[in-house]
Amino acid sequence: MNCLKIFLVLLIGSNLSIAQDKKPNIIFILADDLGIDGVGAYGADFFKTPSIDKLAKEGIRYTNAYTVPLCGPSRALILTGRYGFRTGAVNQDMTGDMKPSVETMMPSILKKAGYATSMIGKWGQLPLGPAEFGFDDYLRFFGSGVYVNETDKKEKYVVNGKDVLLKSGEYMPDLMHNHMVNFLTQHKKDPFYLYYSLSHVHGEIIATPDTKPGTTDYKDLYADNISYMDKLVGKLVHTLDSLKLRENTLIVFFGDNGTAGQAASIGRIHGQKLVGKKGTMQEGGSLVPMIVNWPGMIKKPGVSNNLIDAADFIPTFAEIAGAPLPTNSVLDGVSFAYQLKGTKGAAREWIFTELGKDWYVRSANWKLMRSGDLYDMRKAPFEEKLAVLDEKTIVEKQKLQAILDKLNPGGGILDNGDGSGRHATKTKTKNQ
Repeated sequence: MNCLKIFLVLLIGSNLSIAQDKKPNIIFILADDLGIDGVGAYGADFFKTPSIDKLAKEGIRYTNAYTVPLCGPSRALILTGRYGFRTGAVNQDMTGDMKPSVETMMPSILKKAGYATSMIGKWGQLPLGPAEFGFDDYLRFFGSGVYVNETDKKEKYVVNGKDVLLKSGEYMPDLMHNHMVNFLTQHKKDPFYLYYSLSHVHGEIIATPDTKPGTTDYKDLYADNISYMDKLVGKLVHTLDSLKLRENTLIVFFGDNGTAGQAASIGRIHGQKLVGKKGTMQEGGSLVPMIVNWPGMIKKPGVSNNLIDAADFIPTFAEIAGAPLPTNSVLDGVSFAYQLKGTKGAAREWIFTELGKDWYVRSANWKLMRSGDLYDMRKAPFEEKLAVLDEKTIVEKQKLQAILDKLNPGGGILDNGDGSGRHATKTKTKNQ
């Protein structure tokens, strides 16, 4: 072998080693008010999501992923890995009382492992701003479901501390996408964590740039919004491909809670309607779509029935990034990184959900409410049946009660509002 060939072999081998040693990028896509009945891969009857479905086909689609059934407390759980009775994020207003001096969020953890971090989109009921909780870069809008300017006012958003007014004719989801592309381009050589908090498909459901002029039917408009969200996911994947980042990028697509309001009355999966919706403690409130795609790591795509709790993202991402976890507070998550790597590990046996003055613990087949009622969940998400106590169900209830006794949510920070979880001291407002 001549000197040139030896040099090329060494150079190629060195580059491969560098690529393999580079920490994986992490993109967390958070859809707003999207339940499983809005995603084609879950069997949705009325809505098409080809880009998201492709991620599912090439990755892992989880059928038992749960979070808090309302946006503010859900986002607090996702970003801290701590249940609401620990952080105080048990209703929309109390979520805003969290302090960075007490609660450590995902970006602060990953930055210790060398990650550049960005938050794009809805910051929701979370306190202060993304920078105060550790994000290097951000574009945030205010309120929920911001798409275009309202008739009587211009929408304000903030880009890295600078206030900007949304211009007439601009579509906020497109601005978010453009900001995302810039961030990825600037940090393509760095490991990065992107918290991409979509505006879709939160109400008010209005026409998208792709909607046929004159469309007024709610179901058609809602379908258009899901399609546009799916289109943006596809454009994100295309960007990763063009930047040659796809193979080493972990993408998680997740819903912040179940389908909301009128949309929940429309959605069907193989002809069946889910029981419950956003804001309820039934299955349709907390069961959300979760799709994980990581070409460089996931070797056996498929469907997983393992239980996933929204608290699990903190330890999972920290393990994947090689970042130390905070030691000054109790974390409630369990890493599922082994499931992505195809190695052995212990799956969760239960998840916990709390909102307002209510909570429950759920195993694969049973759910125990704070009230003591035990529900048979074997036909969920289409049915949850109050269990009749007998020798078998008493044993199941005792198992779940032991978990609640150990967690002791009643000994933590309690709801100070009306119990619904929506507000503590403020009047309820539309689309919250």
